[in-house]
Amino acid sequence: MLTYPEKLAGSKRKCSLYNCGTIDYQTAWIWQKSLQKERTIDPDRADALVILEHPPVYTLGTDASLEYLKFDHLQTEYELYRVERGGEVTYHCPGQIIAYPILNLRYYQQDLHWYLRQLEEVVIRVLALHNLAGERIEGLTGVWVEDRKIAAIGIKVSRWITMHGFALNVCPDLSGFEQIVPCGIADRSVGSMAEFIPNINPYLVRQQIIHVFGEVFGIEMLESEEFQI
Repeated sequence: MLTYPEKLAGSKRKCSLYNCGTIDYQTAWIWQKSLQKERTIDPDRADALVILEHPPVYTLGTDASLEYLKFDHLQTEYELYRVERGGEVTYHCPGQIIAYPILNLRYYQQDLHWYLRQLEEVVIRVLALHNLAGERIEGLTGVWVEDRKIAAIGIKVSRWITMHGFALNVCPDLSGFEQIVPCGIADRSVGSMAEFIPNINPYLVRQQIIHVFGEVFGIEMLESEEFQI
């Protein structure tokens, strides 16, 4: 059985929490890469969790197909990025809470499937706090409620240091998803918590994500300094 010295010692790994407001995608993307690079250089550095929202933006994974866009990517008014995460096209906008964990998986499990399931578990536990039954679908990544995809997940791992993460639809304007085939899945719709709980409090959900994330990964959250690159 694989064991880890820190776990044997009974101490929790530390995680710097950056609880931010709305940050444009490119700025957050550059910041993530800098956080990942810092931990590649210094593997003993505390992990990090960035929580934020984005203005409206579309992103494509490394190998994502342009056929899932319903607009011309060369002549578009929409902000669009191709990034290094896995997965197809997705949409971010206000009302969608995004978590970008920068974790050193050497301190957890060096297994990407395990990591993806843990991210799903965070979302499922948060939904359960609101009496919503989040479900996994075999062969797909993400979380569904009543056959509507409520959370999308896409990650990039380099030298076992993670970046990107998950996006939970709390109370966004879902019309932006009409311009794409979300995650390349044509036969399933996208949903939000607000469709089931009309007066959902996004601030409360944000705090629950932070708390549950710490529980699932067995880490101690440390309130960190302000956002900076």
